[in-house]
Amino acid sequence: MIILVNGSFGVGKTTVATELVNRLPNSHLYDPEIVGMALRYLTDGLRTGSEDSDDFQDIALWPELTVEIAARLQKQYGRDLIVPMTIVRPDYFAAIVNGLRQIDDNVQHFCLTASAETIFERLRQRGDEEGGWTFRRVERCVAALNDPLFQTHIDTNNRTVEEVATQIKDKQGGTQT
Repeated sequence: MIILVNGSFGVGKTTVATELVNRLPNSHLYDPEIVGMALRYLTDGLRTGSEDSDDFQDIALWPELTVEIAARLQKQYGRDLIVPMTIVRPDYFAAIVNGLRQIDDNVQHFCLTASAETIFERLRQRGDEEGGWTFRRVERCVAALNDPLFQTHIDTNNRTVEEVATQIKDKQGGTQT
């Protein structure tokens, strides 16, 4: 099984994903942001055109390597993957989800939502720079992730990490993207 925990930067994906790993036996946290940061470093000076952006998801190798590493982790260690990732572009979403389905036919997607105000406050609490990269993307993420494409939506406003993780755990048996 692969559980994809989507949502805006700062909504609580990694925190909820970590809680899920603690609750779901035989699971492992896989954060594709690490793949993206490595690719940004490894391709510095090589990227041109649409790849030359401040978002590592625009690097052409990112979707393929994200899926490839997921496949290798699952094959090598035989664990379910819990994958926190902000992914708002429908084409990137399709590439990742379709690739993950090639690994495991039980891919479940949950999109954590919250108001922009709630997310801004969470970003402040974790120490992100006001007006910085994550702050500038919140409103775009909130709007884009409202699309039915990104269901199952889970509202995290005024909810604890434990409550959100419980909702995902309760739904994860029957939800598939």
